[in-house]
Amino acid sequence: MLPEVRPHVSAALAHQLEHQLALAWRLEAGHLDVEGVAGIAVVAAAHSDGYAATGHLLGLLASLPAPTEAGERFWSDLWRSSGTAYLLPVNIKALVLRALEGEGSALARQILSAFDEMTPPQRVAAGEVIGQVLAESDHLPDLKTQVIGELWLRDLELTAWRVLHADRRWDDPAGRQAFVDAWTGA
Repeated sequence: MLPEVRPHVSAALAHQLEHQLALAWRLEAGHLDVEGVAGIAVVAAAHSDGYAATGHLLGLLASLPAPTEAGERFWSDLWRSSGTAYLLPVNIKALVLRALEGEGSALARQILSAFDEMTPPQRVAAGEVIGQVLAESDHLPDLKTQVIGELWLRDLELTAWRVLHADRRWDDPAGRQAFVDAWTGA
């Protein structure tokens, strides 16, 4: 599941294309040669971490039962086992919708807050609840539900961190030059 690409999300990419490749933001595709297209691909790949991580975060959440009446028991069990309401649909619905529009950092912060609230036994219990539903829906009866749930939780936590890490605001020419200077000893 990928978030929508909105102009405000791609502003940093447009800035880098203008700076790195001297491409005007209103340049028509017909004016690009193969080298220009390859340059755009390289710069876009460098900026894709946040977009990909947000998409993965949404994909992980989509693997859980939908927040409907049918999934009510799962979400109730998850709340009781994890000891946190941060992951309940009522508390993340608006954040999920923003992530679908390309803004995943608020959802990532909420998820990391949930992990911060959980004690190790609560995390194990939450993993068991999640693992049970994933084992049933993914038809993986030969794997332990606790293992499946813990892997899912680890993936969710690391992906949330990746979303925040990729959402850095220092990605500008001066920041890049400072990085190069630091590593070259200049």
